[in-house]
Amino acid sequence: MTVNGILNIYKEAGMTSHDVVFKLRKILQTKKIGHGGTLDPDVTGVLPIAVGKATRVIEYMTEAGKVYEGQVTLGYSTETEDASGAVVASTPVLNMPTTTEIDAAMADFVGEIKQIPPMYSAVKVNGRKLYEYARAGETVDRPERQVVISEFVRTSEPTFDAANGLVRFDFRVVCSKGTYVRTLAVDLGEKLGFASHMSYLQRTASAGLTIDKAFKLSEIEQLKAENRIDEAFLPIEYGISDLEKVELTEAQVSEIGFGRFVKVTAENKIVAGIQNGQLIAILEQRDGQLYKPKKVIK
Repeated sequence: MTVNGILNIYKEAGMTSHDVVFKLRKILQTKKIGHGGTLDPDVTGVLPIAVGKATRVIEYMTEAGKVYEGQVTLGYSTETEDASGAVVASTPVLNMPTTTEIDAAMADFVGEIKQIPPMYSAVKVNGRKLYEYARAGETVDRPERQVVISEFVRTSEPTFDAANGLVRFDFRVVCSKGTYVRTLAVDLGEKLGFASHMSYLQRTASAGLTIDKAFKLSEIEQLKAENRIDEAFLPIEYGISDLEKVELTEAQVSEIGFGRFVKVTAENKIVAGIQNGQLIAILEQRDGQLYKPKKVIK
């Protein structure tokens, strides 16, 4: 049985994104599988998976915006910027910041911001991943990256743990590809005057997929055993949720089939060519309204 399409997988804690792909390859008995955006092992939530022909749109799933819900703890920071790492700095909270102060500080991060990737991350510097340097006890200059924060809001009342000098509150962030939410939590704490870390995180949406409709691996395995796996698959069009879409004529579809340029009116350099709701091709702008097929899907 040939399987093609998008799976909305709920990644559980303790697994890497690669672990999920590895297990799905065994369950679905196919090698052509990839994920649309890495999640750290401790982070749970939506992991978009492309299977078969859908792997051709993985790069656009990865580029799509993401929504996270998590928790910030003020009072100490860790080497990994999350709850799993060793404590590296402590600033006990004696007077809890007001909700007005917290909200104002969070608002300052909305828009285009620059981040320095944490040492415990997979960003490569001089051919080695940063976490490899970190595990070897080495430090290295890390390149800044620009990301976009569309929304960063507090979603709970802060709680004050006076005995341990800690303050915790929940948040939601809507952000672009490449955002380190761990680093956002640390930078927020610094703005408030405290060492801090991200104490919990879950991705609730990615590439147009939401957590309320995500399947656990055990559920995928059960559907496969019952010959109902089709119920879990979404059309390949879910992989291009963030791309601008242009409707193609029969003549344009024919031209694209021969790899020829087509004239379309669009605002972006990369667009999805659609006919009757189906993805025909990814088109790339070359000159004005002339677009060349980058990837022909159907």
